[in-house]
Amino acid sequence: MKRVGMAFILFASFCCAQEPDSFQPAATNVWEAQYPRIDSAGRAEFRVKAPDATKVRLNFWSGPKLDMVKQPDGFWTVTTPPLVPGFHYYTLIIDGAEVTDLNSHAFFGGGKDASGIEVPEPGTKFYSIQDVPHGQVREIWYYSKVMGAWRHALVYLPPNYDTQTSVRYPVLYLQHGGGEDETGWTKQGNANFILDNLIAAGSSKPMLLVMAYGYARRAGQPQPDLTGKPFGSPEMMRAMQDVAAAFEDDFTQVLIPYIDSNFRTLPDRDHRAMAGLSMGGFQTFQITFNHLDLFSYIGGFSGAGPMAFGNQKPDMKTVYHGVFADPAAFAKKVHLLWVGVGTDEPERMRAGLQNLHKSLVEANIQHAFYESPGTSHEWQTWRRDLKDFAPRLFQEAAQ
Repeated sequence: MKRVGMAFILFASFCCAQEPDSFQPAATNVWEAQYPRIDSAGRAEFRVKAPDATKVRLNFWSGPKLDMVKQPDGFWTVTTPPLVPGFHYYTLIIDGAEVTDLNSHAFFGGGKDASGIEVPEPGTKFYSIQDVPHGQVREIWYYSKVMGAWRHALVYLPPNYDTQTSVRYPVLYLQHGGGEDETGWTKQGNANFILDNLIAAGSSKPMLLVMAYGYARRAGQPQPDLTGKPFGSPEMMRAMQDVAAAFEDDFTQVLIPYIDSNFRTLPDRDHRAMAGLSMGGFQTFQITFNHLDLFSYIGGFSGAGPMAFGNQKPDMKTVYHGVFADPAAFAKKVHLLWVGVGTDEPERMRAGLQNLHKSLVEANIQHAFYESPGTSHEWQTWRRDLKDFAPRLFQEAAQ
């Protein structure tokens, strides 16, 4: 997802000179690339070789476009103001053409490969690689009879999965957002490191993490034309519902049986969870509430479908076929319903999720509500969401 309302924080000390060696290569750089570089205040230096260009701009998504300055050696440079911590998508505009920075790894977002830069959050290590036992992330391909095509997913296996061969594990299915793909939760979100660190600290049960490709279209289903249709428009919502319905069938009829057949899972609803960010939250609520025979832990990270969009409160007696109509029955079936949002998210999205929270409270539906302080519709929000959500999972289930 594109970062919305990206804040560029100017400090009073910005104009003061800093030592050149205070800048260090970003963790998101390709091997041995020295630029972009970041200092302790979060400023970033960029250096790009384009000797024949006449204009080069640094393009942070949903943020300022910064003009770069050509140097005598043909390199273009610029230093940003301090950036807020977290992951930032960016591209370069070279004589009008949008391109990626060859110094950065590519990250799939906004429906394309883009560059990215990680700005460290001081004192925060929960999503960084630590000296703890590490799990493995494996690729799988499975044939979908629903799609009539091969599908791709990533599976995180906790530490000791290959050595403790008699142990079976619960599963969290974790979905990406619109414009991104199944690689997002590991490449941008560091979900595997988050789980490694939580498991090592004893805060979370060891579990499998399944991250599936979230776009689906049945054979013969046309590609919707959403040109000029704003996010949240009826056309957009109908298209998302069509995709979600096709994905729901693939997910429940093909993916879950494949995972249970090929990995050592605990294949019952008490040991199965699903969560997703933005579009993935939409998919999560649709799939889980239609299949409470399969899931007992549910999480929406900055997304919960049409019931949490805008200022209109949902009818809690009828939404999702009346799943909330009987709070006591819901509490027996669902061990955890979790909803999260960043405090700086776009107003319509934040208000919708807050209204959902209020509606759940008024309907006496047990749930958890988390607000990530100072973050928008972005990976720093969703990393924090996973950190809060994962330790709550599978605590009620008998092991």
